[in-house]
Amino acid sequence: MSKSLHLNAANPKLWAVIGVGVAGVLILAEVQRRRLRARSCVKEDFGAFVDRFQLLPFPHPPPPTAPLSLSGLTFAINDNIDVKGYVTGHGSADWKRMQAAAEKTALVVTAMLRNGATCVGKTVMGELGFGLLGENKSYGTPLNPQYPCHFPGGSSSGSAAAVAARIVDFSLGTDTTGCIRVPASFCGIIGFRPSHGTVSTFGVSPNSQSLDTVGCLASDPLVLHRLGHALLQLSPLEPKGTRSILIADDLFQLSKVPVQKTVYVISKTVGKLSGCQTPKHINFGHYIASHVPSLKSFSEDSAGLQNGISTLRALSSVMLLLQRYEFKTNHEHWIRSVKPKLGADVSQHVWGAINTVQENVKSLYKVRMEMRAALKSLLKDDGILITPTVADPPPRLNSKKGLRVEFYDRMFSLLSIASMSGGCQVTIPFGTHDESPVSISFISSHGCDKFLLDTVLDMYSSLQDVVGTIFSSFPLPYMNGNMDASELVKEKGNTAYKGKQWNKAASYYTKAIELNKSNATYYCNRAAAFLELGCFQQAEEDCSKAISLDKKNVKAYLRRGAARESLGLHREALQDFKHALVLEPQNKAAGAAEKRLLKLIR
Repeated sequence: MSKSLHLNAANPKLWAVIGVGVAGVLILAEVQRRRLRARSCVKEDFGAFVDRFQLLPFPHPPPPTAPLSLSGLTFAINDNIDVKGYVTGHGSADWKRMQAAAEKTALVVTAMLRNGATCVGKTVMGELGFGLLGENKSYGTPLNPQYPCHFPGGSSSGSAAAVAARIVDFSLGTDTTGCIRVPASFCGIIGFRPSHGTVSTFGVSPNSQSLDTVGCLASDPLVLHRLGHALLQLSPLEPKGTRSILIADDLFQLSKVPVQKTVYVISKTVGKLSGCQTPKHINFGHYIASHVPSLKSFSEDSAGLQNGISTLRALSSVMLLLQRYEFKTNHEHWIRSVKPKLGADVSQHVWGAINTVQENVKSLYKVRMEMRAALKSLLKDDGILITPTVADPPPRLNSKKGLRVEFYDRMFSLLSIASMSGGCQVTIPFGTHDESPVSISFISSHGCDKFLLDTVLDMYSSLQDVVGTIFSSFPLPYMNGNMDASELVKEKGNTAYKGKQWNKAASYYTKAIELNKSNATYYCNRAAAFLELGCFQQAEEDCSKAISLDKKNVKAYLRRGAARESLGLHREALQDFKHALVLEPQNKAAGAAEKRLLKLIR
């Protein structure tokens, strides 16, 4: 027996097998470590960035010079905007691989640095500027910080995620057919598409130059106002005039949100502001049909369609044809020679553009010219057209295959108004409906950007106050002396949690926290919902807050330990589970977690 063992031990094949086994274990351990580290990084920045760096603002002139308008603010930029010394990727790994580092920084970035802001990196965007959901084959889809189970919107998906997560104060992106406005709407933040041609595109990779604009995203209306003035080099001293508000009734009929909610909020807000005329109502589709005659050759039979959608669907088809024609002109040689690896949807758009032969290009530009004149005639220099930003809520991450053509038709129909007129548009968050974000848009004619930005700043606070009353309210049961409003909201959250409605539960717990910020249970409960949603960073923060309010909250230690373990912070997680065991020595969950982590760390 001993001889047999000796022979086997001396067998080189045996040692080779053992070596391969050990190497396999080491490789698996390293892969697991890298996965945990990558998951931790994604949770920290929501998968928003492709490059992290720092560009400091230009030196500030000495006193008594006034402070710079963007001093102290941080921002990020889309991956199609040049920064000297960095390769511009345009959202595609294949594109980035074949480009040299930029020799100059884009003028729009320089303008931000000159006004005191600090750039902290480049963000994920839809490949080559396509895609309205926010996906990216090369770098992954950024998480939607406000609505984790939903797409973030694109193509400026990373820029929107970075703002919504409060990683940066604002971000710069591009908007061609809605690439700023859609992610702003999906992530519940503010988006600004300036008038076409008013912001320099020097140093910005083009998609379709007749539609491209450099726009911005922010979560604070004051930041947006200051940012817009810096982008457009506007004078803050121009006097404000009267405002004419037009509500596009036919377009609100396309929205899934009850009209009485949105229109009521707008009407009530306008009534409180000085300098605003009583809102007027308009069938915008009919107006465009009679003022953009070149659209008739692109229109389909409107039988059975909702008012206005046939005309705007024709307008959006012209917009997409124009985008295809100019994208092909810009990039056909590169696409055909490289044949880049792209996501399925983007690949369909790209090759559709490359293979399209546009017969009458002049007709596309004629529609664009007539559309600009029509909007100017309607709004003049003192008008605001109010529309839904998008008609449908952001799709859930697992529901993409169920999206119908009508979803994109409705979306592009609304987005084509500003894109084809060259006008300016601000997307404004408008609360939630059925657990999904709602937004409306203010649109002004070309060149009226300052008027639009001033109007948004003046109305934003009042809009949000009324939205908070109408959208976030729900019937509360009769309150006796034993339970206050925050507890009732918490109970609604508990009911939603038991029903596995994690987003809804987190929303109710957030409302409870707003009513009572000193209750540790509310933070701890919201952390439980965040854990179910996979939002481990937020769960950790909520548990830390709960522990600061209640040092003996065992559930907070357990949930923070679970969050930290998921983030790969094993030693910190172990300490949390030990704290839980000190408070409850017989806690089985804490004991099992402690044993598991001790084995892992050793």
